[in-house]
Amino acid sequence: MKYLSLIFLVLIGFNLFVFSSIYGAKHRNDKLDIYFLDVGQGDGALIKLPGGAKVMMDGGPGKQTLVSLYNALPATDRYIDLLILSHPQLDHFGGFIDILKRFKVGAFIYTGRDGASAAWQTLKDILKEQNIKTIVLKEGDSIMQGESIIKFLSPNSQFLSSKELNNTTLVAVLESEGSKTLFTADIGYKDMNAEGYLIKNHSEEIDADILKIAHHGSKYSSSEQFIRVVSPKVSVVSAGEKNRYGHPTKEAIAVVSAADSSLYRTDTDGTIHVNIDGGLIKIYKNK
Repeated sequence: MKYLSLIFLVLIGFNLFVFSSIYGAKHRNDKLDIYFLDVGQGDGALIKLPGGAKVMMDGGPGKQTLVSLYNALPATDRYIDLLILSHPQLDHFGGFIDILKRFKVGAFIYTGRDGASAAWQTLKDILKEQNIKTIVLKEGDSIMQGESIIKFLSPNSQFLSSKELNNTTLVAVLESEGSKTLFTADIGYKDMNAEGYLIKNHSEEIDADILKIAHHGSKYSSSEQFIRVVSPKVSVVSAGEKNRYGHPTKEAIAVVSAADSSLYRTDTDGTIHVNIDGGLIKIYKNK
């Protein structure tokens, strides 16, 4: 396995949300903050690692991401260490365009698979104009910062060559101060069955405390077997209010409920702030 070590220059911020629930983590933890941002119909999460380094995991479809990001950071903090893109669909990268115009960014990470839209070319142009380091990663690569590590479990070469962009998704597990959070972007159990691949090849790594539910709660993701192997204490769906896809679907909600995992939704709960400190998972909502 390859490791990419990064040195971060960071600012530490604080944000106040309405308190919701507390859960015991599977392992002891010091402090970690993850904001599952209210980006509308898309994915976007801000990770603040112990020590203050900041990572964006996907950027949502547009300007709403920027608004939610402003609310999660102090007004003087306009630096993000890493932007990580799971795959080049607009509902995952559109917000990065606005972020790059208003924030300084250390580096951009993606799979190397390009999109075909005009917005994708705009993103690539901005990255080039600002001379931002672009790094291509896939299954087997990792990023380390202090005692925290982000491991990439997919895609492999076969998934990367798929015509269906959802199969090319960069799946990541964050291990930080004893907790594990699994980011699944848009994987599913149809077509090439990315969920089945992860169960077969990475069953130990995907056993996580917190799960970002795949594909906004689509009925073609979050199979019973996958959720059972992950066994999350907390599950988060990132979806827009009254979206035309009906996300999250009743099928996905039923599977999560049957697994006795506490479900939070950005469409009804707004930005969901997960704070892990001293062995406890604390959940805050902004609605």
